[in-house]
Amino acid sequence: MIDLRNLRNNPEGVIHAIERRGEERGALDEVLALDVQQREVAAERDEIRNQIRNLSQEVGGLHKDGRGDEATKLQEQSRELGKIEEKLNDKADQIAEEIKNILLSVPNIPATECPDGGGEEDNIILRYENFDKDSYKDHQRVPHWEIATELGLLDVERGTKMSGAMFVMYTGLGATLCRALIQYGLDRNADAYKEIRPPTLVKTETMVSTGHLPKFVDDAYHLERDDLWAIPTAEVPLTSLARDEILDESDLPMKLMAHTSCFRREAGSAGRDTRGLLRVHEFDKVELLAYATPEQSKEVHADILNRAETAIFDLGLAYRVLDLCTGDLGASSARTFDIEVYAPGADQWLEVSSVSWFSDYQARRANVRYRQQDQKGTSVVNTLNGSGLAVPRVWAAVVETWRQSNGTIAVPEPLQPYMRGATVIK
Repeated sequence: MIDLRNLRNNPEGVIHAIERRGEERGALDEVLALDVQQREVAAERDEIRNQIRNLSQEVGGLHKDGRGDEATKLQEQSRELGKIEEKLNDKADQIAEEIKNILLSVPNIPATECPDGGGEEDNIILRYENFDKDSYKDHQRVPHWEIATELGLLDVERGTKMSGAMFVMYTGLGATLCRALIQYGLDRNADAYKEIRPPTLVKTETMVSTGHLPKFVDDAYHLERDDLWAIPTAEVPLTSLARDEILDESDLPMKLMAHTSCFRREAGSAGRDTRGLLRVHEFDKVELLAYATPEQSKEVHADILNRAETAIFDLGLAYRVLDLCTGDLGASSARTFDIEVYAPGADQWLEVSSVSWFSDYQARRANVRYRQQDQKGTSVVNTLNGSGLAVPRVWAAVVETWRQSNGTIAVPEPLQPYMRGATVIK
């Protein structure tokens, strides 16, 4: 969440920054009013506490002097003040909880460099790579769901029978290709990112830490019996890896990667194209995440983007990189670059990675801090993340892009070591 002290000290600056997202200022005005009220109540409570403390000292002195009757009167007065202090303390805590609940729904402050805009139509395309629309042949203009049916790579019908619409089942070399992409995504980042295999089901506070709750509750799968949530991305458990911990500055940046299954209800998918792998409820993904100091964040952000980008480039796929405007940023993000791969058969740009810097927004929710060398106190870390390799849409782009004129699929060279000797899918 945003820093309450920053809002208190620079209210108009913070409000202006949030308004750049297209958000109304009402929630922040409410927080400011509650903050004044909470501090007034806390000050009154603290004054009562001081009176109780002073009375306690007087009572001790009176007992020493043998003036028990006077001490008893003061003790009664102290008890009455104690009741008032308890009520004031409860009220201060109640207001603090109200402030917290409002701030949990307030999005992050966008970076100064983040372009202004109202929605995805205002995103800035920074560059295209490997893309020449006229270079694709007719045999590459077949959508992956038709290719997959022809070659026996997907069984959407049985996947739907088992689990419902928008669940798919990979079969044969289709499943092998899925696993190959996962291992490819892990191996190419193992030089700098420590592999983690986190739990797939997490507690509510773990989802709250990244900002997925309460804002995106309708898009998450909730196991009510156990009050656990199926993760929408490995970002969720990795962000909480050091929740409520204090790290040493010397250990930063801390770089982590994880392959997990991910689950999303896709509540906003009505009216959208959901054929094949364009939009599914369950998918595999390799995630890259880092804890960093504010000073390290720019370099780490660039590193994650480069790794996600070159993973697509080395597969021989066309893609573009977008700088997301303020109106299209995720709620927790301060700056995001999207990578979209071109699927020639579907003739669509498909988002395969959002590489985001969250400043201290997530870590403040998760209470992840670090101790600076030669300085007193602690500071909140910054978090950054991006998809190192998101399987379904990359799988679709590989199948369409590498389809040959005879209907087979040439396996891109970087994936061949993971395909059990198969260089062609037929």
